[in-house]
Amino acid sequence: MKLPRLDKQNKKQISMVEVAYEILRETGQVHAFEDLLASVQDYLGMSQAELEDKMAVFYTELNADGSFISVGENRWALRAWYPIDAINEEIVSSIDDDEIKSKHKSRKRTNVFSTDDDDMIDYNSDDPEDEDLTVDDDLYDDDEDGEEEEDAELRDYASDLGELGDEEADDDAIEDQLHEIDEDDLDDDEDDF
Repeated sequence: MKLPRLDKQNKKQISMVEVAYEILRETGQVHAFEDLLASVQDYLGMSQAELEDKMAVFYTELNADGSFISVGENRWALRAWYPIDAINEEIVSSIDDDEIKSKHKSRKRTNVFSTDDDDMIDYNSDDPEDEDLTVDDDLYDDDEDGEEEEDAELRDYASDLGELGDEEADDDAIEDQLHEIDEDDLDDDEDDF
């Protein structure tokens, strides 16, 4: 493939995006990404390993460069070929008109300002805070025995706490268990390792 604008330049200094632009400009046709990638590889004489290393960057540059446009189904063209209205038509043309009409017909339109109260939701009628609280005496059994059991448990707990408070804390007992470490003790410990 000959690209007159790029033939005079060193192929190692040309970016893949520049080659893709010239390929699309010369052919004047929309290309699938795979075909465009193969054409760029052939023109630059790249190995398969080089192509695989640079493929993701190339795809990102195609997306970021304002000169290219994806026209759907991973096909690429030059943005200059399409006026803005045609771009929208090209992308939308893949959707069937029947699908669009069926989506629009399935929507139910309602008049929000209608005075028909049957369809209206009365937000004031279903507020749970507005209902009066009724207490069923059968649910709550004022059992005197339950209170006596609770009182007995509280007395037992209080007596246990009192017994704990009677014991005097012996600070000297803890200090008797502690001793100073001598250098000889450290040397003995190091020998164990």
